[in-house]
Amino acid sequence: MSIVGQIADTSGVAALQALSMTSMGALALLALSAPALAQELCAGYGPQTPRDISQTDGLNQPLFTLAPDASEMNLCNIHAHLGAEHKGPGFSVAKSSDARDGYVCNEASTLTPAELEESAEEVEVFENVKPGDTVEVHWVYTSCDVAPGPGLAACASTACTNPELRVEAQVFLVVNDSKALDFTDFAYEGNIVDGRHQAKSLPTETGDPVVFAGSTTGEAYSHQICSPLAATWSVRPACAKLDIGSLQRWSEGKLVFAETEAHAVRELVTAPELLAPIE
Repeated sequence: MSIVGQIADTSGVAALQALSMTSMGALALLALSAPALAQELCAGYGPQTPRDISQTDGLNQPLFTLAPDASEMNLCNIHAHLGAEHKGPGFSVAKSSDARDGYVCNEASTLTPAELEESAEEVEVFENVKPGDTVEVHWVYTSCDVAPGPGLAACASTACTNPELRVEAQVFLVVNDSKALDFTDFAYEGNIVDGRHQAKSLPTETGDPVVFAGSTTGEAYSHQICSPLAATWSVRPACAKLDIGSLQRWSEGKLVFAETEAHAVRELVTAPELLAPIE
């Protein structure tokens, strides 16, 4: 069972389409459509995300099996969040006292003036990200036979309304350094392997990913308003430095994802009742 909860009147496609909307009004409508609006923890949902990947305890047993490896699925979306949504060994520093600001890479305070220098050129894409910021990038994969596109709506179709989802996640420390990682190495650019849409590569030097059952994320959700969509997560535990120029070059291209800025984060889920145990 890949979509947990099976919320009344909310099919997989409809829910994914709702998640693809980015305006605050759309997020408000999505939040109001959720059945759990009380101050208590939302009930009747599968495990939620994001979480502290160093903590393995959880009381919410998933009702779905973990998704296959990313190589056996279709890449359907790539997007970034400003601040790490997850907390992990390499990104354990809270960005601020507001839990909705997420976390930053541990070495963010040790960057050199050169790494923090902003470009003198006018930036028109990903202008809400600057050197020294932490971003969490999500490569979203689906069991549906679909092509990549904007938002999570691209991960389903009328012929595949209840997809299995897998999210490969990497937290980056953005720097002004052409010798840092190049984001275009991890882009899509029409790459097809064995008939499946795939990223050109995924980060491999940041530790073994922590794999667990969870949900889709986004600022519309909280401990009281849970996501109804299940996802298998694969989160790498260490940060990596990323050249900001490469991120901007990626977004300036003719992207099928239509990504022009980093998204807000969902506050960390800490209630054991909302977390799956990590094996």
